[in-house]
Amino acid sequence: MTRTHILPKRPFESWRIFLQALAAMSLLAATPATAQTTPFDATWPNTDFSHLSIDLGEVISGGPPRDGIPAILDPSFIRASGETRLNDREPVMTYVPDKGPARAYPIRYLMWHEIVNDVVDGRPITVTFCPLCNTGMVFDGQLGGRTLTFGVSGLLRHSDMIMYDHQTESWWQQALGEGIAGEMTGRGLTQLPAWMESWSAFRDAYPDGLVLDEPNWRRSYGTNPYRNYDTTRPFLYSGEDPPHGIPPLERVVRVGDRAWPLTRLSRERTITEVDLTLSWAEGQASALDTGNIGQGREVGNVRVRDAQGRDVAHDIPFAFAFHAFHPEGRWMLGD
Repeated sequence: MTRTHILPKRPFESWRIFLQALAAMSLLAATPATAQTTPFDATWPNTDFSHLSIDLGEVISGGPPRDGIPAILDPSFIRASGETRLNDREPVMTYVPDKGPARAYPIRYLMWHEIVNDVVDGRPITVTFCPLCNTGMVFDGQLGGRTLTFGVSGLLRHSDMIMYDHQTESWWQQALGEGIAGEMTGRGLTQLPAWMESWSAFRDAYPDGLVLDEPNWRRSYGTNPYRNYDTTRPFLYSGEDPPHGIPPLERVVRVGDRAWPLTRLSRERTITEVDLTLSWAEGQASALDTGNIGQGREVGNVRVRDAQGRDVAHDIPFAFAFHAFHPEGRWMLGD
């Protein structure tokens, strides 16, 4: 989530230092000169900080201010058969409603917007992606009979995006779908079955599907501003490394509080455990490797289904993010 409107063309390590300095300055700027209940009161006057489920000392600025990374509120779509800009191997988030065509949300757009608020088959949904944690998740936009829409706060906790809802300006932890500050503290969004797959896999499976059209913003769509990120170290993260010697930036398949290392799944191809079947097939590029999203190294397409063959809600975070948000989680190592 840490990027500027016009990203300088510099190696990852150089702009890592640049953005760390920018993050520090942004957080200082958010702190008022006079005493406040929290350092965020001045910039978030409509957020009720008397309701909290976290230590605000864990929250840092990611660099851009609120809405500096603009969420998409009015998405437009085209037929999959008419899309010619996407590389076959580049990833998309796939959501298949009960009725109507499947929808693909290319990571080339989510990389720069992080949230897409959409309505599919009459259901409000929120499509999210945090590049720093590789957490791609789709949530039901309705909670307790109320429709919520979301924006990007510009803040991070454990390197993960903090979203906020436009209706109450409560903060939400994207990796958990949980309210952490404000009126909605303690409430949880429902994660919907969705998955990340290559554009060619989506197009072949859903030739009549829809794909998010290119947003009308000046962004370098198709490029990865985090070049070589998933082979370095987590950014703006100071927590523990994962256990069992698992590299912090190894991808894992998370279902609830369980995590299967992607190295194990890619080696075994199919794993059936705890009434779930996880499968892996080659064909998807890492969006966080090379400068061109479609040219990254192989990470494969993953599906998770239950014993009845139904798709199961999951995501594929980096191991450090799973450990940060599920410190008592179960590591499915197969031994």
